[in-house]
Amino acid sequence: MQTTKRVAVIGGGVIGASTAFYLSQAPSTEVTLFDEGTGQATSAAAGIISPWLSRRRNKRWYRLVKTGAAFYPTFIKDIGQDPSNSAIYQKTGTLLFKSKPEYLDELMEIGLKRREDAPEIGELHILSPDEIRQYIPIYEGQASALYASGGARVDGGKLVDHLQNTLEERGVSIHRTQAGIQKGASGRYAVSDAAGTQEFDAVVLAVGAWLPQLLKPFGYDVDVRPQKGQLAQLTLPISETADWPVVMPEGEKDIIPFADGKVVIGATHENDMGYDLSIDETLLRPMIEEAAEGFSSLFKEASHIAYRSGTRAYTSDYSPFFGEIPGNPGLYTASGMGSTGMTAGPLVGKILAQLILGEAADLPLEDYPVDRYVTPLDTLQ
Repeated sequence: MQTTKRVAVIGGGVIGASTAFYLSQAPSTEVTLFDEGTGQATSAAAGIISPWLSRRRNKRWYRLVKTGAAFYPTFIKDIGQDPSNSAIYQKTGTLLFKSKPEYLDELMEIGLKRREDAPEIGELHILSPDEIRQYIPIYEGQASALYASGGARVDGGKLVDHLQNTLEERGVSIHRTQAGIQKGASGRYAVSDAAGTQEFDAVVLAVGAWLPQLLKPFGYDVDVRPQKGQLAQLTLPISETADWPVVMPEGEKDIIPFADGKVVIGATHENDMGYDLSIDETLLRPMIEEAAEGFSSLFKEASHIAYRSGTRAYTSDYSPFFGEIPGNPGLYTASGMGSTGMTAGPLVGKILAQLILGEAADLPLEDYPVDRYVTPLDTLQ
């Protein structure tokens, strides 16, 4: 007789919800998701899936985001969406701008080399201003850009809503409350929230920057801290924006177009702000104005401007980690994703599910070691 394995997932952002989704496919697994939601980075995010042209030299990080980007179309199919016609994910291409033309030539070389083992980059072209206007008619700048046809964008809020709705349809119990965890009886884990306490065979802590608080009862020092990200959402007086490529200038003012004139600008990367979610228009207004310099006065004529903020998690060396927490069999975590959580999140969620189900992981766990960032306090004394 097969025994049902009870698994709790704490945190319902892209990693937690993806983990719960893949676990829910296993008939011998009973999943409960706890998601209070405040400050969740995924819901606030407008994700850009275009990691291949980053100049970051961390090879393990690049392998994670490259594999995550390649996995996205499969993931979108898995969750019941059509990758070619989805309000959540769309492959629109990306336009990368640099301050000097020679930097575009360098990026082209990087892209061509990386495309050898990442064909999902798609076509690569350096476009003139007139050619850019064929993709984005409101472009009024005079700079060229590198176009990568494989780039995509993701609506984080719609992704989370779809995943959680799908989970409920599958019978997954979702508690929209704050939860805590302690060691329970017989090696199990006790998860408590406003509804009471339940014991589970395995628990996934997908809480991002809140990981130190949840691991406090276990006596760990956790090298994870919060990073505030603020975005501006504009509604333009035009509607034909669904197929516009994502614009990635130098700096933080990425421009992510969606359907019906909705355009997101951002996001900020604010360290040492704690868990503050307040909106600071003194930071957001200059981003909008800077974006408007090359993309027409239409930005200044937006009929509606809204702001949102979320809390990312980052480590002291800006590297992510995921897997089982040493010394606590059945207790898993993932954190430190920073601004690449939307790109890597679904893949990391699938890997955590693979570990819990006893399957081989899609990436080598030694490249993303939990024990480098989650350390017993007694080893620090």
